[in-house]
Amino acid sequence: MEFPKPHIHHPQGPHTHTVILLHGRGSNGPEFAEELFSSSTSKGKNLPSCLPSYRWVFPTSCDRWSTTFEEQMCAWFDAYSLDNIQERQELQKDGIKESVLHILEILGEEAQLLDGRFSHIYLGGMSQGMATSLWTFLAATAMGRIQGSLGGLLGFCGWLPFAQQLEQLLSEPFLSPGSSQAQSLISRWFFEEIAGEISRSDQPVDCSILSTPVFLSHGSDDPWVSVELGRQASHVLRRIMVHVDWQEFTGAEGDGHWVKEPEGFDRILKFLEC
Repeated sequence: MEFPKPHIHHPQGPHTHTVILLHGRGSNGPEFAEELFSSSTSKGKNLPSCLPSYRWVFPTSCDRWSTTFEEQMCAWFDAYSLDNIQERQELQKDGIKESVLHILEILGEEAQLLDGRFSHIYLGGMSQGMATSLWTFLAATAMGRIQGSLGGLLGFCGWLPFAQQLEQLLSEPFLSPGSSQAQSLISRWFFEEIAGEISRSDQPVDCSILSTPVFLSHGSDDPWVSVELGRQASHVLRRIMVHVDWQEFTGAEGDGHWVKEPEGFDRILKFLEC
C-alpha cells in the first residue's frame, strides 16, 4: 500500500532532534502541522519557534475504507466504534499493521539522519494518530526495531486499541514496568494477534526502550474520544513503561478534542526539551 510522502518542517539550524507526529482520522500531515503550529505557548510562540533545531515530520495515512461511515477516508486503520472500542476490533488489525510498518520505516530514516541517536527522536499523535503511534512503539519493542529509549512518546485525545486485552495480559502481580517479562508478553501478543507474516528481528530486544518517557493529555470534555479511553491507555502504559505522565484539561478548542492553549503547549514544550 502506497503512503503519501510525509510533510516536513525543517530545522532553522543544525538538526539535533526529530519529532514525528501522526494526524487523526479524516485529517492529513500538512493539515495537522498547520493546526498544531498555529497554536502558541504562554510566551506567544509556536513550537518550532521554541525549538529551532528540531525537525518536524508529519506522515499522512492512506485512504482506506471506513466500515462505519461507508466511504474512503484518510485513516491509519478502520475503527468501527469509539463508544465501544471492543466492537469489531478485528477490522483494525490490517490497518494497524500496515501503518505501523510505515511509521517504523520513517523512524529508522530519521535515526539515520541523527547518526543512530534514537534518544533524540519523539513519536506521537493526535486522536487516531495517538492510537497508531502507541502501537508503533509497542511493535518496535516486539520487533527490536529501536535500540535504546526514544526521546519521548506523546499523545493527545486518543486511545489504545486492544487496551482491554493488554490489561488482562499484564494483570499478573509479579510484573513490573520496564521489565523483560512485560516486554516479552507484549511481543508475543503482537506477533500472535497483529503481525501476521512480519518477521522478527535477529537482534535481541533492548528492554531499555521501556524507559522512554511518555506524556499523554486529554480533554475531560472531549465529546469525540472519551477521556475514559485516554485514562485506560495511560493505565495500560503504566504497567509497561517506567515514566508515564497524564494530564487532563477542560475548555480546549475543537469542543475539547484538541490540546489546551497555551497550558497544554507549555507542557508539550517542557516534555520535548527534556
